[in-house]
Amino acid sequence: MEKLYIPQIARAVDATESFEFKEFIEGLETLTPVQGFVSVCHLGAFLEVSAKASTIMTLTCDRTLVQFNYRLAIDTSEKIWLAEPLPESEYPKEREVESGDLVESLSPNGYFDAAAWLYEQLTLAIPYPKIAPDAPALELRDTSANLETSVDKRWAALSSLQLSE
Repeated sequence: MEKLYIPQIARAVDATESFEFKEFIEGLETLTPVQGFVSVCHLGAFLEVSAKASTIMTLTCDRTLVQFNYRLAIDTSEKIWLAEPLPESEYPKEREVESGDLVESLSPNGYFDAAAWLYEQLTLAIPYPKIAPDAPALELRDTSANLETSVDKRWAALSSLQLSE
């Protein structure tokens, strides 16, 4: 998957580059190639990127340690701010950061790496915890009933010191 030159996206028809793909993504261990559709729309001050993609990967169940195949699918979109990064020499020594400042940004004259963006989106879609479909359910025990019997006997003397209300 080639990187997209951002000024060229702005000059495209409807300022949008769209493409289908079917390939393995570096760093993502999958059984089948990732296949889907990506659309990158240049909206002046930001890019709107959307994708639908799916693949199959092998996961290890966190409960049983048995491996199982999992269909990983995404249908997502993200806005990426276009702004020139500050040179490191102009960074303030201390700076208050607003939650609105915590957005991804790219240089307006740089490149958008669709493969890296897809890798990030797919990695975020991997379930946590990874539980196999045939894993046994957890047994929940009522711990409040056993609380008095599980108290360390060395603390029993302190219970006689309780203040009355």
